[in-house]
Amino acid sequence: MKVLYIFPHPDDESFGPGPAIAQQRAEGHEVYLLTLTKGGATKQRFKMNLSVDEMGEVRHQEMLAVEKVLGLTEMTVLDLPDSGLKEMDPRKIEKVIANEILRVNPHIVVTYAVHGVSGFHDHLVTHAVVKRVFCELREQQTGINLRRLAFYTIGETKEGGFRLEASSEEMIDCVVNCSEAAFQKGFDALDCYVSYKEVIERSAVKDKLTPKVTFEFFQEDVKPPCSSIFMGLRV
Repeated sequence: MKVLYIFPHPDDESFGPGPAIAQQRAEGHEVYLLTLTKGGATKQRFKMNLSVDEMGEVRHQEMLAVEKVLGLTEMTVLDLPDSGLKEMDPRKIEKVIANEILRVNPHIVVTYAVHGVSGFHDHLVTHAVVKRVFCELREQQTGINLRRLAFYTIGETKEGGFRLEASSEEMIDCVVNCSEAAFQKGFDALDCYVSYKEVIERSAVKDKLTPKVTFEFFQEDVKPPCSSIFMGLRV
């Protein structure tokens, strides 16, 4: 089956869902990634004395390494304004997302949960826009595969590092138990972001990663949580 992950920044695919992506590829599913920005506005650019555009190119090159580590079927990186999605006409974001969904024609679309995990506004905008596009395409289009919208999320968090937003136990519909090999690929993907090494260490994200990756399903209530985002779906 096909799954399309949609996130706003480089590293969003690795700060948590990376092991699940590697697991899904190992199971033979096609996994696509759409990243809306090149992430050039990060404050790390000041330490490297780079412009937003230059930093964006650095991060894009790091993403190309991530693509290989996770074994993505395909990756598309756009150049929408990093940290500026909230200032955009949302219809323009909707259009590029709809075009990618129609091109890839996935069975499942995955993006951030409503709280965006970190609460960052680019994450929140992405959640809202993807959800609207998903609803419109499923309602208006015929002959497309769209079957499920899933939200990457986290459950309980550990102390230390950055403050994270979590989903309640009642909201979690799927817990993917990743293999040791897939879990290691999640770490390897994070290590591709050399320019973000300091942030990765400061956030203690590697201490928060577990082989269990959690998702919510839009307008579905699966209890107890299933073990695959493809549960109940057939080609």
